[in-house]
Amino acid sequence: MKRKFNFFCFWLLLALSAATLVFNSCSKDDSGNSSTSGKGVVINGVAWATCNVDKPGTFAAKPEDAGMFYQWNRKIGWATTGNVTGWDNSIPTGNAWTKSNDPSPTGWRVPTLKEIQKLCDDSKVSNEWTIQNGINGVKFTDIATGNSIFLPAAGMREQGYSYDVGFGGYYWSNTADDTNGAWFLLLQSSLVGEDGYTRDDGCCVRPVAE
Repeated sequence: MKRKFNFFCFWLLLALSAATLVFNSCSKDDSGNSSTSGKGVVINGVAWATCNVDKPGTFAAKPEDAGMFYQWNRKIGWATTGNVTGWDNSIPTGNAWTKSNDPSPTGWRVPTLKEIQKLCDDSKVSNEWTIQNGINGVKFTDIATGNSIFLPAAGMREQGYSYDVGFGGYYWSNTADDTNGAWFLLLQSSLVGEDGYTRDDGCCVRPVAE
């Protein structure tokens, strides 16, 4: 009986160690900055997650991973590569991304346009198009603290079709632009800033702490 108990404890400790490893990969940025009480890395006063949203309610395993694409104000995740079926070409409604449709894990949410603008404030945050572990993207660094996060150039889905993978990053805000559009963070090798796009396109979500 004692041998069985020890065998169970061994596998339990192994599982806990693996879970801790996955958690830590998204609790630190590429420079090893520890998260703020498990609530992200603070850049210009906003606590950003270090990984994209993957399936609803979960994070991608690594900062370089694309996670899944989401249409604005919808909670259905779409694969970032390959073909997909059942794409919804209707325009999502609403003036802001509602909490019930937010795919972010518990304690996180889709950022506001103002929070994205703070990330793009080059007087307080530097940005650099770079390659991290073989993946193109942009590294944002808080000038005052040195804290940094990496956002991959995962592309997007336009009318259900993959677009700009490896060349551009498109990250939703929760803020509507007009009846058909919403604001998002645009990342390219020569341009970083906010822009508007149609709501039925699929983009990444990089959440902030609630």
